[in-house]
Amino acid sequence: MSGLARDAAAFKTALHRQDYTSWHSQPPDIVYSQPADTGTGTNVNTQLVYLVNHLKHNGNPMRLQDLAILTNTPVDTDRVLLEKFRAHDRVVHDPKTDLYSYRHDFNVRNKAALLTEIQRQTRKGSGLSVRTLKESWKEAPQAIEELEKEGEVYVTRTLKDGQMRMVFWNEVKPTEEQGGMPVEKAEFHDLWHELEVPNDVDLLKALASEGLQATASAAPAIKHGGVKKKGKKSAPRHRQVRITNTHLKGTIDLSRDYVAPGGK
Repeated sequence: MSGLARDAAAFKTALHRQDYTSWHSQPPDIVYSQPADTGTGTNVNTQLVYLVNHLKHNGNPMRLQDLAILTNTPVDTDRVLLEKFRAHDRVVHDPKTDLYSYRHDFNVRNKAALLTEIQRQTRKGSGLSVRTLKESWKEAPQAIEELEKEGEVYVTRTLKDGQMRMVFWNEVKPTEEQGGMPVEKAEFHDLWHELEVPNDVDLLKALASEGLQATASAAPAIKHGGVKKKGKKSAPRHRQVRITNTHLKGTIDLSRDYVAPGGK
């Protein structure tokens, strides 16, 4: 038998030994409503978190079909996942356009709306987190820097790298009409530094002349006498007992210990 004939016979034998059953059968427990390997997991709750996060960072309303393709999840075919997605408190569905968007903490899309929101929060006694504003509007940091240069807001920054942290509304605008302009040095600075703080005694006299008095923490402590020398402690003094039972006087000596007859 030639070499070519031997190779052909070996090839036929290998074909007969090959198992083709796996080509036509699938395990009975495969769920066809979910992809076998999506990259986002097969758990419904895990896929829900991935969908909401994608909608949050996208920033624009999206179609359900586009969400399914971009996140590689069956949100457009899996009824359970779709119901959970629509019921999420951060997901907004517009039935007119059939688009889905993320519900941010603040609905700002321009510089004017941003300033209005900062003013509202500052009047309540608190500022706004720059990070939270950036999540609502990606261009918020640039707008905040512009508002800061215009004197509309105050910004706090981190000590390490100077990143913006909180923003507050500047209620005192740097204008001649509303005040807030820098003060001339000769007008205020020199007068301020020329002021002398009186000593404690003169301060108490000045307060007394106006009918006022210093608080306990501000009043100077007045020491009486010298400082006692450290040494051995003196023996405790015996105080004389005061007899109050005067009606027994003459019958019992109360200055001595009373001992009952028989030593009991």
